[in-house]
Formats: sequence, structure tokens, C-alpha cells
Amino acid sequence: MKVWIKLLIGAGLGLLLGFLLPADNQAILASTEWLTHFAINIGRYAVAPMLFFSISIAAHELRQEGGFWGILFRALLLIAVSAAIVISGGILAIILFPPARIPIIHDEQIEAISLSLVENITELFPSNMFQALVSDGVYLLPICIFAFFLGMGLSYDKNTAKPVVSLIDALSRVFYHIASFFSEILGVILIVLSAYWAFRYRAIVQTDFQSLIVLVTIVSGVLSVIVFPLLLYVVKNKPHPWAALYSAISSALASFFSGDIIFSLPVVFRHTKESLGVRRRANAVALPLFAIFGRAGSAMVAAMSLILIIKSYSSLGISAVDVFSIGMQAFAISFLLARHPGDGAYTALVVLCATYGQGFEAGYLILKPIAFYLIAIGTFLDVMIMNFGVYAIAKSSDLQEDKPIKLFI
Repeated sequence: MKVWIKLLIGAGLGLLLGFLLPADNQAILASTEWLTHFAINIGRYAVAPMLFFSISIAAHELRQEGGFWGILFRALLLIAVSAAIVISGGILAIILFPPARIPIIHDEQIEAISLSLVENITELFPSNMFQALVSDGVYLLPICIFAFFLGMGLSYDKNTAKPVVSLIDALSRVFYHIASFFSEILGVILIVLSAYWAFRYRAIVQTDFQSLIVLVTIVSGVLSVIVFPLLLYVVKNKPHPWAALYSAISSALASFFSGDIIFSLPVVFRHTKESLGVRRRANAVALPLFAIFGRAGSAMVAAMSLILIIKSYSSLGISAVDVFSIGMQAFAISFLLARHPGDGAYTALVVLCATYGQGFEAGYLILKPIAFYLIAIGTFLDVMIMNFGVYAIAKSSDLQEDKPIKLFI
């Protein structure tokens, strides 16, 4: 059975349970919430070691070929271009098709959420390099930097490093297969995640937030199904956009119902490798870069949300200068969400409200009831950008081999 079919069945069963079970039963709700956190940890379980050894061996192999920096710069450039396109598209959509005003919610509790930039920079180079490997695995950038230096170090004395290279290569493959196992059981895990998603959606289905939900959903769908496949046509070596879209079904389901980009990585890594034929050298370098810096989907959702908040509660509306400023801030924030794999869109909205000011510092509290949905859509779009982006980079770097769709996992 195809992986996406397993995930679709799991999501369907979970939604059925979530809509049929009594939503006001606190015991069921608490149990489902606990199971959801447990399920997210299962999905994240093998990600850090898989990435560490895969990046190490990929950096070593690409340095031998002289292709590492080319892939790195192409990935960062594509991340920046996709962020500009996605955020601009979302802002344009909410200006041209403004949703209904959202209701006033009286909530004075300000949440302590920030990007923690100083802490993030400090942790890039801990006093002991091995400390990067004993973290909780949420902040992937220190692990990637350690793996990069290890991979580069393997090239200085080839004879001495040869057994180490073989060991790291073997460990990369072992942990890849461990992560693949968890991607195979995500169908069962998704039952819990989608059930909890349904519980929360039932609480907002009759509220005035529906017009915003519909708009961000349509914008994300248009970008993923139409815009991204069409943009692939500018990539050399004749990519297959609709094959890339088909391969992303599993990743889309995992990201939407989990709202967590690290949880989704084993599925994306496996599909880009086994379905799209992306070689490990490209996959291991490009995919973590998109996961860490390519959070344009979450930033887009946050920008659209802030513009709606301002238009709903400001009698003066919002000026073109303010719209441009919000777009530029969202663009910058999209590169700074590495420590927020499971709440990217909401964190981006909190930061945008704080930087915009003018009495809207706590405006994000208005959308707190639908924060889970905004996070889900933002993560879904982040993962779709990642899926298409990794494929485009591998294709343009001649590190990809086409496979028949019938062989897709």
C-alpha cells in the first residue's frame, strides 16, 4: 500500500473519531492532547541522527566533487525567492479579497513568545561541540553545523579517514531506514493527530473566523497545486511538476495534521529520495536548509492575519506603507523560525504584532482560538515549498534520477 494511502486512511479515521466523540468530555480531550504530544515525539524520534550522519557524508562527497557550495547557495537563493513570492501572494490575496471582520475577544493574558535570536546564535557554537548532539532535537541548526564540519574534516587525510567515512556512510543508511520505519507507521499516528485536530476545529466551526480560514486555505492550495508546479518549468533538465505534486501528498497530510515541520521531515526525505529520485548528496544538504530557513508559508499566514486584525479594528484602515512594512518583516521572520517547528505561524504573528506596535502588540490574542489551524496551514505550505524546492535543486544540479510514478512509494 502506498504511504500516502496509509496516511489518508489514518487521517480519515481520526477525523471520524474527532467529529463523533463528545467534544465536551474533558477526559477524552485531555487523553487525546497527551497522545498528540506523544505522537509528535515519535515522529521526531529519528530525525536528528538521520540528518547528522546524512549531512556529514553528503558534505564529504560533495566536497570531493566540488559541488557543496553550489547546492548551498542555490538552496538559499530559492528559499529567498520562494519567500518573496509566497508572502507577496498572500498579502495581495487578503487585500483583493478581504475576509469578514473578526470578532473582538477580551483576553489580557500576554504570552511570552519570542524568536530568541541571541540564544539561537549562542547555541550555534557551544563550548563543547558534542553538546549539539544532546539537545532536544528541536533546534536543528547546531546539529547541521557540527555535521558540516565533520563532513569537511573527513577530506583532509583520506587514508586516515577512510574507515570513518565508511562508518558514517553506514550509519547514515541505518538511521535513514529507521526513519523510514516511522514514516510507515505514521498512518496509525495520524489517527491521533487528526482526531485532536477535529476536536479543536469543532470548537471554531460556527465562529466568525471562517472567512479567514477559507482564504488562507485557498491561497495555500493555489500556491501548492498551481503556482509551484508551474514555477518548476523554469528549472533546467525538464522536471516533472505533477509527479512532484503527487509525491507530496504524504508530506502534505503529515504536515497539516501535525503542524510540525520536524515531524514531517522523515516523510519528505523518503519521498524525495525514493519517489523523486533525489540523491542523498542533494537531499541531505537542501532539505535541512528548507526546514530551518524556509518558513515562508508560516510567515505568509502571519502577515495575512495581522493585516486582517488591523483592518478589523482600525477605523483608518491600513496604508500601503504599512502593508509593505509588514511584508518585509514577514520576509525576515521566515528565516528566523528554526526554534519553532511546531508553532511557526503563531510565533511569527506574535512577533509581527510586537514589531508593528500602534496598539496591536497583543492583537495575536484575537486569533488564538484558530492558532492551531493557522499553524497547520503554515506548516503545510512550508513543507510543500520544501518538497518542490529540494526537487528543483537536485534537478538543476544533475543529482536526480526520474522514476516511473508507479514506483513511487
